[in-house]
Amino acid sequence: MTVSEIAETRTQSTARRRITILGATGSIGTSTADLVARNPDAFDVAVLTAHRNVTDLAALARDLRPELAIVADEACYGELKEALAGTGIEAAAGAEALIESAREPVDMTVAGIVGAAGLDATLAAIQQGTVVALANKECLVCAGDLVIEECARSGATLLPLDSEHNAIFQVFETENAADVEKLILTASGGPFRTWTLAEMAQATSEQAVAHPNWDMGRKISVDSATMMNKGLELIEAAYLFPVAAKDIDVLVHAQSVVHSLVAYTDGSMLAQLGPPDMRVPIAHALAWPARMKTPVERLDLAAIGSLDFALPDNERFPAIALARRALELGSGSTAVLNAANEVAVQSFLDNLIGFLDIATLVENALEQVVARPVQSLEDFRALDTEARAVTESLVKSVS
Repeated sequence: MTVSEIAETRTQSTARRRITILGATGSIGTSTADLVARNPDAFDVAVLTAHRNVTDLAALARDLRPELAIVADEACYGELKEALAGTGIEAAAGAEALIESAREPVDMTVAGIVGAAGLDATLAAIQQGTVVALANKECLVCAGDLVIEECARSGATLLPLDSEHNAIFQVFETENAADVEKLILTASGGPFRTWTLAEMAQATSEQAVAHPNWDMGRKISVDSATMMNKGLELIEAAYLFPVAAKDIDVLVHAQSVVHSLVAYTDGSMLAQLGPPDMRVPIAHALAWPARMKTPVERLDLAAIGSLDFALPDNERFPAIALARRALELGSGSTAVLNAANEVAVQSFLDNLIGFLDIATLVENALEQVVARPVQSLEDFRALDTEARAVTESLVKSVS
């Protein structure tokens, strides 16, 4: 790229961007909304969506003035319409309305819906060829081949929002991709990093969601506690970057300062550092290929003093090995892994099973469900439904 072309790209990046935020009331959505509100001259909001949190959705809509606000739960439509009365903001409800809104032409869609529930809308955004800032790792875990194929067909661009994948994106030299030896995902280790298996067996849901560094939703917090989140991120990284799965490693880094690293054949290792605040990777994606100011607390490396790293304990945290196994078996197995994990995590949050039962249930589901390639949404739905039914049956056997 020439100097003039770089200048042109940077000029284009400073123009106002029209954006949609899918999952606006979740942790990713509210962090995105905070940055958008701080930069009113940079963004126009087209659509905000939520599952059923009408109160927070309406409050965000009044602040950001989107053209449309959508609640996925149709039973909440009346409440949302009433909350937005007199604002000029259109209200809608239902799964189809959500998918149709994702097809609205925009410059960027922030895909922040948690879990497999976000797949349909994210695919709809990809199909209209926009830039998709992807926080929903489950889209690639559930249907990675399909998502990547749709990106190639439509010309859509995926920008990773997970702090780990965004960190890799920032230091991955695309022109030197053949010289990358490995990717290293860092993991905080979660709230049970130093707990024994006996202690973990007695862990409560409230203890599991009390993450020491990050402010996240309940489901992803439990995934961090089991380290399944890192397993899902390993699968996501294998789809996002041209690196073999065997060359993607995980290191436990309790301080959550180094968010991931890329190792090169010359012995260089490049890392991205930042505070444990999701507004940093979100800001990088929102402004890409430029940068934007954020209000986050700056790192004080002298105060931090030292950075510690360790290998994950596969005996206490078998989830990473389960994710590797599923990735080796193929996309159908990763869809089974995700479905089983979502059912198991919710069962734990509902106090139906113990903390250590989560990984056991996922392992048993992987053994019992015959995975098939996911080449369409219909393929995914059939496999997802079967895996959930099998896991729910397994939950009953242990609860």
